[in-house]
Amino acid sequence: MKNIRFGLDIDGTVTDPAAFVPALNQAFNKQLTIEDITSYDLTGLLDISYDEFSQWMKKNEATIYEKAAMAEHAEIVIQKWATRFELYYVTARGNYLEDITKVWLEQKQLPYHHIELLGQHDKVDAVHQYHLDIFFEDKHDNAVAIAEQCSIPVILFDTPYNQEPVPEGVIRVKNWLEAEKWVNTWLEKHKGSY
Repeated sequence: MKNIRFGLDIDGTVTDPAAFVPALNQAFNKQLTIEDITSYDLTGLLDISYDEFSQWMKKNEATIYEKAAMAEHAEIVIQKWATRFELYYVTARGNYLEDITKVWLEQKQLPYHHIELLGQHDKVDAVHQYHLDIFFEDKHDNAVAIAEQCSIPVILFDTPYNQEPVPEGVIRVKNWLEAEKWVNTWLEKHKGSY
């Protein structure tokens, strides 16, 4: 019997999607809320260039990641899953953030079997490499690419910045409890396949 492997994005999925907002407000003298962030690309909203934003991210991301709050109910659901499934965190974070990422997961008591820090957003190769069965994501284009190119279900956590239409295979959920409910139904349907 094959072990079921879940792929989990971290930022905006396991962490609260609004985790960046306080740092953005402070650095750019804004009063944004998560509802104001309607695009994954923040350069237009902040009225800065891509290079300026990249430099700001490099300087601030470690602190933001260290302080990031967890998404509501993520801890309970992920801890339950760790007793039954293999948990592979696949993130766009760079390798230099490995220690910060591991410390954060340990502080939040989030179990893991593997952490893959890609340093870029395309996760399709990692999904294939680790033979993941379901993926959990907040970035719209990642969710679509994984669903279409890997033929696995992708749970897309609903945020103001990922409202584009989704194809079959991408399942939009409001929170981790809805994700857990969907997974339970999926497992029931595929009993005997794993």
